[in-house]
Amino acid sequence: MEMTRFPLNFWALCAVLLYNASSICHGHVSLPGKNVAIYVSGDSLFDAGNNNYINTTGQANYFPYGESFFKNPTGRFSDGRIVPDFIAEYVKLPFIPPYLQPGNSNYSIGVNFASGGAGALDETNHGMVIDLGTQLSYFKNASRHLRKKLGDAEAKDLLSRAVYLFSVGTNDYGFRFLTNSSVIRSYSREEYVGQVIDNITEVIQDIYKIGGRKFGFLNLAPLDCVPMIRALIEGKNGACFDQFTPFL
Repeated sequence: MEMTRFPLNFWALCAVLLYNASSICHGHVSLPGKNVAIYVSGDSLFDAGNNNYINTTGQANYFPYGESFFKNPTGRFSDGRIVPDFIAEYVKLPFIPPYLQPGNSNYSIGVNFASGGAGALDETNHGMVIDLGTQLSYFKNASRHLRKKLGDAEAKDLLSRAVYLFSVGTNDYGFRFLTNSSVIRSYSREEYVGQVIDNITEVIQDIYKIGGRKFGFLNLAPLDCVPMIRALIEGKNGACFDQFTPFL
């Protein structure tokens, strides 16, 4: 079943979007000519189908993906909608399309750069995903397109009012335990976490320089207890992977 309950920060984010995107009168939301765009980056929790357009085995293009809402697979790693879809619906926007979708060039409502399996580090699932750095380059391309189409002033206004959503980090920490790379394993926990945070920070700073001001981040789940991580423990009958816990 689809996830339909959200933490308080989801509704706080929606309130920010509504404040910027709409006028509210007697409980009725009416959108003005200027909408608030939503730009999405991250991993499979936010991927709306970008992995369908790259050479990777990490794709959600088969059933049961999509069966509970779209009635067919869309590239989302969900049986229905993903969090950015619910947010877009809440503020009366269409679903934010994947950047790599052929024919997609309407970046004024936003665009989705997320890629299933991606991380903040280039090394995470390298060659199989669109890493965060590449997602940033896609955003820069989209911002240049907007400036060319709308003019500098209007594009700057749109980008400053937009909301930038991120779901990233999960795969970086999982990759540390799943990889055979001696380089990755040579870093201490503090050094490794520091690299992940530094890469995310650099991306945020770059978007800020381009005009972004409103950022939303999805918290990491209790990854030490997800089935893939629990499977790393031999002879513990499905216990949580305690070595993972300090990274959360």
